[in-house]
Amino acid sequence: MPGDIDFATARETARQQLVFEHLELGNRALAADEEVEALAEFQSALTLDPDNQFAHQRMVDAVAESQPKLASAPQVVANSGEVQIEPAPVHADFHFHGDSRELFEDIGKTYGIRTMIDESVASRRVGFDIQNVDFFTALRVAGEVTKTFWSAIDEKQILVVNDTPENHREFDRMAARTFYVPANSPQELNDLGNALRTLFDIRFISPRPSGNTIAVRAPQRALDAATELIKSLDISRPQVALDLRLYQISRQLTRNLGLHIPNNFRLINIPAGALAALGGQNIQQLINQLIANGGINQAGSTAISALLAQLEGQQNSIFSQPLATFGGGKTLMGLSLDQLTATLQMNESTVKGLEHAILRAAAGQESAFHVGSRYPILNASFAPVFNSPAIAQVIGNQSFTAPFPSFSYEDLGLSIKAKPQVHGTSDVSLELELEVRSLGGTSLNGVPVLNNRQFKGAISLKDGEPAVVASSISRTEQRSLSGIPGFGEIPLLNKITASNTLEDDSDELLLVITPHIVSASPTSYGPEIWLSAR
Repeated sequence: MPGDIDFATARETARQQLVFEHLELGNRALAADEEVEALAEFQSALTLDPDNQFAHQRMVDAVAESQPKLASAPQVVANSGEVQIEPAPVHADFHFHGDSRELFEDIGKTYGIRTMIDESVASRRVGFDIQNVDFFTALRVAGEVTKTFWSAIDEKQILVVNDTPENHREFDRMAARTFYVPANSPQELNDLGNALRTLFDIRFISPRPSGNTIAVRAPQRALDAATELIKSLDISRPQVALDLRLYQISRQLTRNLGLHIPNNFRLINIPAGALAALGGQNIQQLINQLIANGGINQAGSTAISALLAQLEGQQNSIFSQPLATFGGGKTLMGLSLDQLTATLQMNESTVKGLEHAILRAAAGQESAFHVGSRYPILNASFAPVFNSPAIAQVIGNQSFTAPFPSFSYEDLGLSIKAKPQVHGTSDVSLELELEVRSLGGTSLNGVPVLNNRQFKGAISLKDGEPAVVASSISRTEQRSLSGIPGFGEIPLLNKITASNTLEDDSDELLLVITPHIVSASPTSYGPEIWLSAR
């Protein structure tokens, strides 16, 4: 009773006891690595107590236990470095005023490096004053003063050329590295390659989706910066478990009650009708005679079927119907009547469905799920033109061959496509495509009618927040009355003097979805990467 405190206390105690039992069974199943059974128990506990935070946490733990191991971090699998110059490890002072070509020769002699100067480098008078610098600093400052750059030929020799894009493409020393990247798709490798081109101006990049590797060829300074970026990337995508519940109830009711009074009459001349019936030939003899004389082709099944219909008409002639006569002699007339029938029929069908599915998907990746059956539908049947058991029996041969059917299969049940995105640690946005298909209970020309409902849209939810994403209630009532005009319009009397048909169809649909974040997006940023000048 609602106001009975003892009853309410006992009910709450029983509910909490059931929740405890489901949690205990779920913990045992999870300890035995039975994730599916554990999920079912924790879900049952949440059904009884939706606000139980411990059950929510254990369900997330069960989903996390079934998570596959994340792929290893990106790493270098092959390396081919550029030529490394080996100058003397000293620091020197320079107070030079003179020709720019002589400046590079002076720097090279100081650090034990042979210097070759390209013919394109023009001689100009420069001043160069610097103290306590190593070889690389001296060359970098000298290059800025003279608008040149250098490239290593071997460990003890360099080439100095004008600083132009054409010379960089021709003389820059390149190093090559191959990185293993645990990408989920070829598109992710292409996206990484485009990022390297944009950030570090690297032109030679070759993704290899078959081995999840990407080969990069660039100057050493750009290659080192690209390596730091790739190693700092978190390739693993956030994971989301979608708890979907679909409730569907369909009901169809057809009721036909009443009395069919004859309302169709046929007036005939009895002597003429009797002569026509008595003068008819045997249909089988007539068909054989027409075939022998060439009047009907054996392959002409239409003509033979027409004669068989005549035979059927003779067997169900007007004399087999109720008959009233009047007149006399050659004017004796007959009045045929329809049959008097009473109808008392009711057909009712009810379908109740509950679909519960847990779909796991990676952020940004579309996942598809289907549960149901594949129903065969007859599209067509193939047979010879002259192919009928009745015709084969009349003409006396065994030419009948069973037709060959052609089927197509339609998916019935629940089909889901979901593409989640995780924002931060608690927000989930979903792009959903839902389709529910079932048999409609009726057919058209022998082909069953399928009920189809589709939903397509995007929603945003919190982690663990249930939401009704689709609902539908449909009801159709159709009444028909068939009887004699006048009698069928009289209240109460039309119940017994007419045929009354009632068709009542109702359908209800409800879809509830709850997202659970299994692994969230990374919240930390990678290290700063400094790229030295040329």
